Amino acid sequence: MVSNTVIAGRCGLPQARAGQVVGLLGGSFDPPHQGHVHITKAALRRFALDRVWWLVSPGNPLKPEGPAALERRMAAARAVMRHPKVSVSDIEARLSTRFTAETLQGLFKIYPGVRFVWLMGADNLASFHEWQQWEWIMRNVSIGVLARPGDRLAARCSKAAARYRNAMLRGRDSSLLSSSRPPSWCFVNVPMVNVSSSDIRARGDWVR
Repeated sequence: MVSNTVIAGRCGLPQARAGQVVGLLGGSFDPPHQGHVHITKAALRRFALDRVWWLVSPGNPLKPEGPAALERRMAAARAVMRHPKVSVSDIEARLSTRFTAETLQGLFKIYPGVRFVWLMGADNLASFHEWQQWEWIMRNVSIGVLARPGDRLAARCSKAAARYRNAMLRGRDSSLLSSSRPPSWCFVNVPMVNVSSSDIRARGDWVR
């Protein structure tokens, strides 16, 4: 019998075994930068994750302007993110999904027994209630939130934070997130690299 892990590997998808905990960091990565690298390494450590996958999206449904070509962003992501526990993937393009809930549903089918933790910056938590099926996401995966400069107050006062306040783990208990049953989420403050994709594009260092 061929395992789902082997099938995933043959299809060019990242590999994971049942029982492992995989953090998912989705985004356009337009371009990827050291800030993404920094929060990935922090998430591995703070949330006790076995692996992290960067899900480089074909496009963000909430943004009217499309990003650079997927192949270019994938290559740049692999150049900047070099870590044995981190994989860069175009899963959403392969699954033909555009929304996080759809992607998660696809991953649950491909990787039975694997626990997923959705990772996001605090700025995304502030607008999380605008995501399609955001409450379904909260009920089906644990969520790790990493603070970014200037976004902490808005995130803590967000609709999602208020709705699921009782499901929040304290920052000092962040290592328990990987074994917590959803809904569960944890907000951690980490020293951040003050760089953003929009700043890089504004400087002209990344032309679409």
